[in-house]
Amino acid sequence: MSHTEAAKKPLVLRNANFRRLWISSTAGIFGTAVTSVALPVIAVTELDASNSTVAVLSGMTFLPWLLFALPIGVLVDRHRRRPLIVVSLAVRTLLLASLPVAWWLDVLTVTQLFAVSFGAGLAAVFFTLAEQALVPAAVDRDELVEGNGLMTGSGALGDAGGRAVGGWVTDAWGASNALLLQVAASLASLTAILRLDVAEARPDRPKDRRVFRDMGEGLRYIFSTVPLRMLLITGALWNLGGNIVVSLLVLLVIRSLGEHPGMLGLLTAATAVGGTVGGLSAKWITGRLGSGRVWRYSMFPVVAGYATLLFITPGWGMTAGFIGLFIAGFSIALNIVVSTTFRQRVCPPQMLGRLGSAQRMVTWGMLAVAAFAAGLLVEVMDIRGAILTGILVAALAPLAAVFGPLRRVRDLEDLEPPRTEGPAGTRTETGLHTS
Repeated sequence: MSHTEAAKKPLVLRNANFRRLWISSTAGIFGTAVTSVALPVIAVTELDASNSTVAVLSGMTFLPWLLFALPIGVLVDRHRRRPLIVVSLAVRTLLLASLPVAWWLDVLTVTQLFAVSFGAGLAAVFFTLAEQALVPAAVDRDELVEGNGLMTGSGALGDAGGRAVGGWVTDAWGASNALLLQVAASLASLTAILRLDVAEARPDRPKDRRVFRDMGEGLRYIFSTVPLRMLLITGALWNLGGNIVVSLLVLLVIRSLGEHPGMLGLLTAATAVGGTVGGLSAKWITGRLGSGRVWRYSMFPVVAGYATLLFITPGWGMTAGFIGLFIAGFSIALNIVVSTTFRQRVCPPQMLGRLGSAQRMVTWGMLAVAAFAAGLLVEVMDIRGAILTGILVAALAPLAAVFGPLRRVRDLEDLEPPRTEGPAGTRTETGLHTS
C-alpha cells in the first residue's frame, strides 16, 4: 500500500501505538464515568449525606491536581511515562474496588468515600499527565489535531456510555456494586497500555535534583506567552463556574426533582454524547472557521446549554436539559481539542509533563475549588440559585476570550514559534512572539 493510501486511513487504524493509547484512554474514561455517577449516588442514597457533603465530594477527585500536580509533572518528565501509567492505573483500581467490598461488609462510611475519591484522584494525576505526554510520541506532528480529536471524541463517547450504563447499573445493582464496572474497565485499560510499543529514551535527570526549580519552570512556561496565558485564564474561569453547576446536578436531579439515578446518568451522558460529536468534528470545523475563532466562541453555547438546567422539571420536562447538555458537550470538546493541540505543538517534548501539570494545577484545581464553593452556596441559597451563580461565573470565560488580546486571531497556529534547524539537523523552537 502506498504512503498516500495509508494516510487516507483513519489514524486509529494506521497507527498501532496510537490505537493502543486510544483504547487505554477510552476504557479508562468509561470506568471513570461510571464512578462519577456512582460516588455521589452512594453519598445521597446509601449514606444519606448532607447537601454540602455531596457537593464537596465531587471536588475530592480534583483536589490532588491543586496540591500535587506540579511535583508529579516533574516526575513525569524525569521518568518513562508508560510504567507510571501502569502503576497508577493499578493503584486506582484497587482503591475503587475497596468501596463495594466495604459495602458488602456493611462498614462503608463517608470518610472512606472521601479518602478513596482523593486517592483515586491522586493516581489519576499520574496517568493523565503521562498519557498526555505520550500522545506526541505516538503520532506525527501533523497528526496531532486528528489524534486529539479522536481521543476527545471517543473519550466523550466512553464518558457517555459510562454515565448511561453507570446510571442503569446503579439502579439495578446498587451504587456501590456499580463500581465493579470500573474495575473491569481498568483491566482493559491496563491490557492496552501494556501492549504499547513507544520507544522512550531514559530522560536525563538533573544531578542536583532541584525539583522546585523544575516546578517553577513549568509555572513560568504557562504564563510565558499571551496565548498560553489566555488559554489558562479562560480554562480556569470556565472550570470554576462550570463545576459549581456539575457538583450540584446530582442534588438537583435526585433530591430536588425526585428522579432516579438512571435519569441522572442519562442526563450527564447527553454532555458526553455531544462531546463525541464535537471531538470528531473538531478537525473539520477548525479547518473552516479557524482554531482561534473556535476557541473564542465555543464557550458561549456551553453557558446557554447549562442555563437550560434552571428550567428542567420531572418527566418530559427533562428534555430541555438533555438538549442543553448535548450542546454544552459538543462545544466543550471543540475548545478542548483546540487548546490541547496548541499546547502540544508549542511545548518542547521535555517540558510536556511540567506544562500539563502546571496548566492543570490551575484549571483542574479550580474544579476542586468549585466543589467547595458549591458546598457553601447550597448552604446559603437553594439549589437552583447556586447553579445560577455557577453559570454567571462560567460566562466570564467566553467574555475574556472575545474581548481579550487574541480577539482578532483566526488561527492559533499562526502564533506558534518559528521552527529552525538546530545542530546536527535537530529542530528547535525560538519562543512565541505575540503582542
